[in-house]
Amino acid sequence: MVRAVETTRVAQITGAGTGTDERFGIHATDLGILWDDGDGRVLVLFGDTYGRGWGGDGAGPPEADWRCNVLAHSSQRDLSAGLVLDGVVAREDGLAAQVLASARDEVTIIPNAGIAVDGKQYVQYMSVRAWGPPGQWHTNYGGIAVSADGGTTWDQPGRARWINRAERDHPFQIGSFARAENHVYLFGTTNGRFGPAYLARVDPSSLLEPAAYRYWTGEGWGRDEFAAAPVLPGPVGELSVEYSVHFGCWLAMHLDEHRAAIVLRTADRLEGPWSDGQVVVSGQDWPALYGGYLHPWALDGDEIYYLVSQWGPYNVFLFKTKLEQ
Repeated sequence: MVRAVETTRVAQITGAGTGTDERFGIHATDLGILWDDGDGRVLVLFGDTYGRGWGGDGAGPPEADWRCNVLAHSSQRDLSAGLVLDGVVAREDGLAAQVLASARDEVTIIPNAGIAVDGKQYVQYMSVRAWGPPGQWHTNYGGIAVSADGGTTWDQPGRARWINRAERDHPFQIGSFARAENHVYLFGTTNGRFGPAYLARVDPSSLLEPAAYRYWTGEGWGRDEFAAAPVLPGPVGELSVEYSVHFGCWLAMHLDEHRAAIVLRTADRLEGPWSDGQVVVSGQDWPALYGGYLHPWALDGDEIYYLVSQWGPYNVFLFKTKLEQ
């Protein structure tokens, strides 16, 4: 049994005082999805991002150089003092560009997970149709985008989408990737932060082909996503899954909206059973928190590093937690 011993906020990594505002036009942002690009860098993908004129509390206003998502990268190995962003995918003025295109029938397009496979970068994202009450929203679909040039340009194939239906209950709208043996695994949840997480897998060569995915039913792998069985009980928000070399097990970190906390679960297999969620960061200490994206280069010891967002400051912070078995 792996348990958290101590959690520390290491540093703020975006916004005023970090240099991202002056260097990249990132005055306020959230999420910060991390993955190894296979070429000596960690890619860091943020959600709705604002520049000069940011309102100072939460997201907005739209006229403050709003970009639905921006992509940065880092080569820093020592995270003990923070995480420095080396650069971004930039537009002509040198500031961070929006990398995933948005359409007219969505209020924003938000990334959820990234993975590098055979020299290409893949991002699972959601097309948000409308915002609802806190922690709830309505998606058009969950999709997968691909980049063949290290994240500079992205294709968002129409075929690589899981369309949400009128009941708004499609189980693969918000995703998290994992790689094990001969498959890429995709965890999924319905739109919002209150449902359980489900599991699918696919041959790496067919990542962009929804028909090639097979879904864990609790007894085996089937073709019907609506027959998938929950592997993580809800509420699951902003899920991140990585394998700990040090502890020899899988780690799953996510927001538990009911407890207003980032929790950690462990399992020997991706299909589970997963441990109960242990609180590692509490909203009592860090109000309106969300996220919890594990750093892929901090999995070979007894300390994990991960990125957490706060709504009010509307920026991203690096945390670390010491674990023991």
